[in-house]
Amino acid sequence: MNFSEKLVILRRTKGWSQEELAGKLNISRQAVAKWESGFGFPDIGNLISISNMMNVTLDYLVKEQECAVAPIIKEETQVEALIRFRLEANVNTYAAFANEVNSTRGDSHDYHYERGEWSYHDTYVGGEQFAGEEAVWRKGTVLYAMNYLGRVLDQKFSGNFLKEALRAADEKHPFRGPEFYQSGEYLYRSNVTGDINWYTGYEEIFCNDEKVYECYFHGGLMK
Repeated sequence: MNFSEKLVILRRTKGWSQEELAGKLNISRQAVAKWESGFGFPDIGNLISISNMMNVTLDYLVKEQECAVAPIIKEETQVEALIRFRLEANVNTYAAFANEVNSTRGDSHDYHYERGEWSYHDTYVGGEQFAGEEAVWRKGTVLYAMNYLGRVLDQKFSGNFLKEALRAADEKHPFRGPEFYQSGEYLYRSNVTGDINWYTGYEEIFCNDEKVYECYFHGGLMK
């Protein structure tokens, strides 16, 4: 069984049309149709996305097999699902100028995001000096929380750049932003000790080598 045959099976198992899969990959339906007909092959970026989306290994996708076999399904752990949802919420709330909700405390700024049995809430107070907390729930049970305390050090600080950096977080560094991010004259750095179970971290932003922002944060899984 080759890649095109596997893709058809996996897509139909999810109950998706070619157009729906294309939308999730941000490509055209025609591209998916070519892959499934054997007239094209996705690049490594799309292969990784398909692997994660379908919960199968890259080996399963790219290696041909002599007979049709069931996909090698990677069972996603709750922690992996938590990280994936936290990153999804990250690009659908504060960092994306989206889903701001009514204040839950005096003068607080609140953001909320939900998908299925998962929910995320971020709330902070202050402005140039601020403090806040984010948390993730599944089926109403809190699984994860993180507190942060930060401040602006110079007027050259850019809130838009901070949001841009936060949106670049990935599964290898899912705490705030990525370990390193740069755009133009701005540089973002994040250093974390520990892992998703229990960690402390520090992020900073520089503008032309001058530190203009810093934030301390710590968090972990709730038990």
